Parts: sequence; structure tokens; C-alpha cells
Amino acid sequence: MTDSNIVPLSSITRVDPAKPRLSGCSAKSNGKATSCGSSAGQDDLPEAVWNKIQDHPCYSEDAHHYFARMHVAVAPACNIQCNYCNRKYDCSNESRPGVVSEKLSAEQAALKVMAVAAEVPQLSVVGIAGPGDALANAPKTFHTFDLIHAALPHVKLCLSTNGLALPDHVEQIAAMGIDHVTITINMVDPEIGAQIYPWIFFRHKRWEGLEAAQILHERQMEGLEALTAKGILVKVNSVLIPGINDQHLVEVNKAVRSRGAFLHNVMPLISDPAHGTHFGLTGQRGPTPNELRAVQDSLGGDAKLMRHCRQCRADAVGLLGEDRGAEFSLDKLTEAKPYDPKKREMYLEVVERERGDRQKAKEMAQMPEKIEETPVLVAIATKGGGRINQHFGHATEFQIFEVTSAGAKFISHRRTDKYCVGGTDNSDAMATTIAALEGVAAVLCAKIGDKPKQRLADMGIIASDQYAFEYIEASAITWYATRNACDVAASA
Repeated sequence: MTDSNIVPLSSITRVDPAKPRLSGCSAKSNGKATSCGSSAGQDDLPEAVWNKIQDHPCYSEDAHHYFARMHVAVAPACNIQCNYCNRKYDCSNESRPGVVSEKLSAEQAALKVMAVAAEVPQLSVVGIAGPGDALANAPKTFHTFDLIHAALPHVKLCLSTNGLALPDHVEQIAAMGIDHVTITINMVDPEIGAQIYPWIFFRHKRWEGLEAAQILHERQMEGLEALTAKGILVKVNSVLIPGINDQHLVEVNKAVRSRGAFLHNVMPLISDPAHGTHFGLTGQRGPTPNELRAVQDSLGGDAKLMRHCRQCRADAVGLLGEDRGAEFSLDKLTEAKPYDPKKREMYLEVVERERGDRQKAKEMAQMPEKIEETPVLVAIATKGGGRINQHFGHATEFQIFEVTSAGAKFISHRRTDKYCVGGTDNSDAMATTIAALEGVAAVLCAKIGDKPKQRLADMGIIASDQYAFEYIEASAITWYATRNACDVAASA
């Protein structure tokens, strides 16, 4: 590499990992270490940090039960090629990053945001995540944010980037009040990076192989450090690619945590050949749920991880796990109602009450004394709100909680397919649901038919709608306590 504008890795100021940073995972409040992670609550975090994440569904596991995000597809160009990416347009039946149905101008994006805000009081965050790279389209990205902020100043602004152009835009990001940035960092070793990125386009030149990976790595680290130095919360996304970076992600985690990253989100590779990506076409498989969790757990007990990511489309709208984008296509914007701030204010009051009641219910749930060492996994069918409020046959995903005598902890979500249509249960279509529930001891849902309930029982899985519309954690704890009480009675 001979480009004089490239900052050598050795010259970048390092952050001492032993020194806590307010914006990073080792933040302290009143001298006590906090748990600055996606599952952290108000009592765990410095007030300044809590105020930034309390209604951000991607940065707070608690918030994702109540608040919605919206991505506006105004960034079509990209400055790198990833072997797991294939940007698709006019595609409404794929749910993965890089896919959109409509590309928008900045003005169209602002109109669409207003239309969504009028209908979705849960909307709290608007992000630009593609379908290319937000900062490879920097003028359009920042113009879009200007228009959105002028119309809806209460909405948080986010952007996602591969980091290549990031150091050139940190000052503008900070000046605009964009206090949440996601960087996709899949490696800190260029040898591994060369297996993921065939090329990058930097300083008016195309780079390939080790040189490309080295430049990308240096720019990502420089940008991450510059953002966290300004108090901007950074989430790092890493795609888990078995056989390539699965073991290496431990080193990635150490590197990004030492530089103040707030969260690390390890996501599974999506590699269906139908998507047309290099990895998909060459047979590179994605990880199993157990492999994904093993890597997440290997990052250390104090690592602050995001485990509720849905790998959203670049035009996703709604709560995580749902996509209402088709309701707000450009041809429907003329039908949009005017935005009414009172509707959102009323919703925020409801959320505040719900959060308090949910926490009280969790604290009041009685746990048994510990009688077994193995944690139990419980699957929850939910539409949001922190409650068990989804029909088993209508679920497109299950939230997985690990329950022990210490309580119930969210660990992941697992996708499945609706199999119940028109009031009938198709046991053949239920196969994907059964596969998604591997290793689960129980399913708690709002309603379930006799046939699927028996099918699950044959697989050794208890299904119950006894806790319909109750709070998730309290119900999981109560179910676990009842189960253990029955086990004790049976063994007496």
C-alpha cells in the first residue's frame, strides 16, 4: 500500500482496555461496574447511557419488546464487496440485510417516516442501513437525516456502516447528534479478512486481497476509536462464518471492547444459494443455533452481547421480528394520516406502566431452591410487549429464555414458519417449527391446538397456554418452579 492518506495501524492511538469508558462495556456508575449490555436496565447504567438506549430496540433487549425501528433505503452504493452479501432490489419475499423493495430519495424517505410515525406510535428509531453502505452514500445519508430530524426531532437517528469511510465522517456524525452507529467488523486479522472481502474501493482505487483487508481493518479501528471518544454508542456486528472466523471472533471481541464498543452482536451467516451470494453459491454453510450460542458464550461472562438481532432488511419497519414495510410503499403515502404527537405520548405512558408492572411480576415470581445444575430452555411465542401473546401456530419465531433457580434470562430467538392457516393445523408444515425447538423443554404460548400439543409432547416438549397474555419472565419462572415442585414430589 502506498496511498499517503492511509493511516498505518501502528500509528493509531490505542485505548487501554483496563481503563473504563462511559460509552463502552466497562462503564461505571457511582464507582460500581455496570452491565452495559443489551439486557441492562435503568438501575444498571449511568443515566446518560440509559437515556440513549431506553427506547432503542437494537441497543436494549428490554426496549425491543416495546419500540419499533425503521430503515430507509437511501444508500444503494457500496465501497466493499462481502462474500456473504448480494444487494437485491424490488424483492419483497426475502428477510435479510441488503434487500429492499423500493429505493428512496431523501425527500421520499422523510415522507415515508412521517407516514410511519403517524400509524406506528412505537417508532423510536430511524436508521440508514443500506442496501449499500450509509457512508459510501454520505451526502444523501446526511441530507436524509436532516429532513427527518427537522420533521421529527424526538426520533433517534442511527446509521450502519462497514467502517471504510467512517473516519472521514465522525465529526459530522457527532455534529448532527447521531449517537448510535453500527459497524460491521468481521476480523482483526487481514489474513482472515481476505477470505471474506474480495475487494474494497478506497481513495479512488480498487484494492484486493491482503491489502484490501488491511486497509479496511485499520479504518474500522480508527473510526471505532474516534466515535467512542466522542461518547457515541457503537454496536459492532460480526457475521459468524464457520471455518473462517468462528474461532477468531474472540479476538475481534477483545479488540472492539478495548476500544469502547457498547455492544457486540454476533450474527449467523445467511448462505442460502437462492440469495446468490458467493458463500451461498460455493456451499459455505451458516452456523447452527448451538454453534452460534457457543461462540457467543466463549466471548466471556462479562462480554456485553446483543442476542436479539433479527438481521433486518434495509427497508424494515416495525417491531423487531415483524416487517410492516409493505404497508408504507410509495404509492400509499398519499393516504397517510397526519402525525399526531399525542398518540405517541399516550403510548409512552403505557410503556412506562408496563415496564414497571413487568419488573414487579418478575420480582414476585417465586423461585424454588436449586435442585438441578442444567439450565432449562423455554420458548416463548410473543408479538411484543414483554407478554406471552402469540398463538403457537401463528408464530414466525420464538424467543428463547434460559431458566434456572436464579431467574429467567433471554438468550436468543429462533425463526420458524407459520403452519396454522385458516384454523387448521398442518403437521407436515410443522416440521420447521419442531426443528427450531431443538433442546427446548417447554413452549409457552397464548393458544395451542390439541394436535400440535401432542406432537410436541411426543418430542419431549411441554406446551402450555396456561400463561396466556402474562409477562414472559414471571411466567417462565413460575412454570419452572411448578415443574421442579412436581419433580420433587415424584421422587419422594
